[in-house]
Amino acid sequence: QVRLVESGGGLVQPGGSLRLSCAASVDIVSIHFMTWWRQAPGKQRERVALITNSGTTDYEDFVKGRFTISRDTAKDTIYLQMDNLKPEDTAVYYCHALTITTEWWGEGIQVTVSS
Repeated sequence: QVRLVESGGGLVQPGGSLRLSCAASVDIVSIHFMTWWRQAPGKQRERVALITNSGTTDYEDFVKGRFTISRDTAKDTIYLQMDNLKPEDTAVYYCHALTITTEWWGEGIQVTVSS
């Protein structure tokens, strides 16, 4: 059983920055894909960014140039640096881990972008 714990959310003004963290209870190099997702009220959950076990990253178009996913393998933690935040980035952000055989979700953390 893998446990994923998100932290770093909160309230920020438009144009501001936040950094989310997701600490895993296992060696993240053993996880094929680690992904940040988000879900806004009344909307479907959507993928934001992913990082593979080799360090390759990918982003959805709506965050390209503003968000950066990274990892610290020594801490078994991935990060999502979010810059130039917009009100439409307001959502619960979830950490997700996927291997060939199974997947795990964190409990989610609220990010609110508002003046």
